[in-house]
Formats: sequence, C-alpha cells, structure tokens
Amino acid sequence: MDTERERAIVESVRNGLYIDGEWQAATGGGTFDVEDPSTEETLCRVADATAEDAVAALNAACAAQDEWARTPPRDRGEILRRAFEMIMARREDLALLMTLEMGKPLVESRAEITYAAEFFRWFAEEAVRVAGRYSIAPTGDSRLLTMKQPVGPCLLITPWNFPLAMGARKIGPAIAAGCTMVMKPAQATPLSTLALTEILAEAGLPPGVLNVIPSSSASRVTAPLLRDPRLRKLSFTGSTEVGRKLMAQASSNLLRLSLELGGNAPFLVFADADLEAAVHGALIAKLRNMGQSCVAANRFYVEEPIAEAFTDLLADKMAALKVDRGTEEGTDVGPLVSAEQRAKVVELVEDAVAKGAKVMAGGRIPQITGYFYQPTVLSEVPDNARLLREEVFGPVAPIRAFKTEEQAIAEANDTEYGLVAYVYTRDIERALRVTEALRTGMVGLNRGLVSNPAGPFGGVKQSGFGREGGSEGIEEYLDIKYVSIEAP
Repeated sequence: MDTERERAIVESVRNGLYIDGEWQAATGGGTFDVEDPSTEETLCRVADATAEDAVAALNAACAAQDEWARTPPRDRGEILRRAFEMIMARREDLALLMTLEMGKPLVESRAEITYAAEFFRWFAEEAVRVAGRYSIAPTGDSRLLTMKQPVGPCLLITPWNFPLAMGARKIGPAIAAGCTMVMKPAQATPLSTLALTEILAEAGLPPGVLNVIPSSSASRVTAPLLRDPRLRKLSFTGSTEVGRKLMAQASSNLLRLSLELGGNAPFLVFADADLEAAVHGALIAKLRNMGQSCVAANRFYVEEPIAEAFTDLLADKMAALKVDRGTEEGTDVGPLVSAEQRAKVVELVEDAVAKGAKVMAGGRIPQITGYFYQPTVLSEVPDNARLLREEVFGPVAPIRAFKTEEQAIAEANDTEYGLVAYVYTRDIERALRVTEALRTGMVGLNRGLVSNPAGPFGGVKQSGFGREGGSEGIEEYLDIKYVSIEAP
C-alpha cells in the first residue's frame, strides 16, 4: 500500500468472525489473504471460518430469533436509520476501503456507499409498513385474518463486485422484517462487509441478529447450514451455476429462496434514438464496476442506419478513458478483480476476433501492474462468438447491427438469462412494444442505470427469482399466516 492512510483504513477493520456479538478467531486459527487487485499485493489476512464456526453462527441466530421477531418494528427501523447515518458520515473511509479490496475508482466506490446506505434508509421506513388484512368470507360465516411474520434465520451469501451494496440489500429487509442472519461475504472482498458489521453493532443491533463468517471455502460453511432444519431462508447473489447447486442443496429443507443470478443484458439502440444519450447510457451500463456487474450491458444491438456512427462514437469515448489504480485522481476504469477474471475476458475477446469481430478500441492488456484490461469495443461480432452467450464481466462492448424491430427483440431474447435489458428510442409506441416483448425482470428505458433501492431488483429465467429493494423486497423475508375466525 502506498500511503499511511490506506494502511490505517485497512488496519482499522476487525478481521475476525462476528458471532453472537463477539469478534473471534476462526476455529483452528486459520486465515486467508485479501488482495489489492490494482497492485497484486496482500492487504491483510482475515479469519477463515470452518464448518464448526458456521454452526456456531446459526446457533446464535436461532437463539436470538424469537426476541428479535418481537422487537417493535419502529425499534428495528431506528437501528437501520442510525446505521444509514453512520455509513454516510464515514463514506470517504468506506469508499477507500472498497477501492483497495475491489479495485473500482473512488468515484464509483463513493456512489456505491451512498447506494448501500439508501437500502438501510428505505427499509427503516418499510419496517413499520408490514400489514395483513381482515375480511368477511364470501359465505358470511367466518372472518379471514392474514398476518405477516418473519421467516426466521436466514443465510445471506454476497458477491465480490458490490461488497457493501449487496450486503445492505439483504441485511436491510431482514432486519426490518425481524429475521436473524448468518452472512457469508465473498472471499475476495470481505473487508467492506466487516466494516458494515461494526457499524450495525454500533447502531444497536443486538447480539446474534447478524453473524458474519468470512471463509475461503463457501461450500465448507454453507453446506452444513443448508442441511440444518433450523435455517429457513437462503438469499444468494452470484453465478447461475452456483445458484443451481445451492437451490438443489436447499431443497432438502424446502428453504425460502431469493436467487439473483447471472445476466446477459442486451442494449438496443433504434435509429430514432438520441445518439449522444445512447452512447452516454452505454458507457454507464457497460463500464460501471469495470463491467463486472450482472446488469452490465453485455450485447449491443444497433439499428443499421446509425450502427457505424454509434460504434465510432462509443469507441472514441472508450479509448479516451483513463485506466489506472482506483485511488488515482481521474481514473475512469480500475482493474478486474483477479487474474482469473481477466483471463476469461481475454479468452472471450480472442474467441470473437478469431471468428471475425473487428477491434475498434482496446482489446489488450495494458503494460501496468495489476489486473487491468483496456476498455474494448468490437464491431461485426458474429453469431457464434462466445461473448454473445456468456457473461463477459469485463469492459468489453460487442456490437451487432440489426434491420428490424422484430429482429432486435428476437436476438435480445435469444439467451437463457433474463435479468435486465436496455432500450433507447424516442418513439413512445415502440418503447411500449419493445419493453413488453423483452423477457427480462427489468428494463432501462433511455437510461443506462436501473439499480435503485426503491425498485424491485431481480430477473426471470436463468437469472433467478425473488426481488430485492422496493416494497417487494421485505416480502421475501415474511411468511403469511391465515387465521379463520368464527363469525360473531
């Protein structure tokens, strides 16, 4: 690390397990390294949880569940509100910590801190709005009462790409609903979650409500929990492949599931679109977090009359971006998270070029230390290029031209995924037709960013099910109980 402040930020984070309100070492004392992807150097070592630690965390969550469920909704909401205020007060430190462990530019880290905090503010307000209903049965001989109650202890598994926001998006509704939790943060980026855990403890979250078990082996700590009948819900954000495996494991106990999985987002630009606005939206949708996002635009379909102009303008904009360490002033694009992630991006670009795609910008690894890859634009990408089928998860924009609206919709829907799509058009009738025809859980219409704490985030098909955020988000953590009452 280059500066005393960076060292101080990392050293200020508790690097143990957090179980039943106590920070502790892993059973056996194991640890694992957390790396700075921009320098390839170790930032620190973090406690490496074992299966025994995972069971201890679930024990704590189960012991705290009943009392936490009885805690008044207003009190739960006030904890979230205080945590929101603490996060915002410490935004600069949290942003630097995130940039160090994940690589994204500081400007993006600051935006994520604000985004994450908003989930706590949103669900602080939703905590007091959980309601059932009372009605007369159609026959008139009874009354129908429904109530909503917390599902119980939850296992939350978060990804590395948005280390604070993805945690807050799960923790917020669980706290608001009255559920206790065991959280497994991503191995690559546990520090942001550990910092958030400290904030929640300071905000007054009782012991046992949130238990955090970083580990170098996800299966080692999740498998015993998924087999335990006391666990009642799993919320996972990550790849479709892993999601399928977790779903199979969760089936033995019929767990409630929220799965936010892979994406292959199409970005459709029609000839009547505002070209400058479309390119601006493309940069946001493609390069947020260096393209390492499930909602990143993965395939660009541009109507033929403007395809060349769009491609040239996007290539110019991408080529002008500054690629550097996220802590450096003016950095637009940071490193990818690991050597393995960069190798996959390189492989997909080489496959497309070998099959006929043309490199309009980038397409190379820059000669600097760290897991960097140049922002890349590819034109004339053929149908059989792998990056049209697989998530690139990197700063690569493959472009194809289309002739008709029907062709654009067909190609956009030609994927097993269905998380998000982006559409640029100034024709309101076309906008309605296309957004209705796209088989995705979300659509960005003339906008390259869909994530919002007030919106129900989630997908369809192989992109999973369940929603996070919005008024729908808390419902994932609530069971409905129906009571039949004899008529008076």
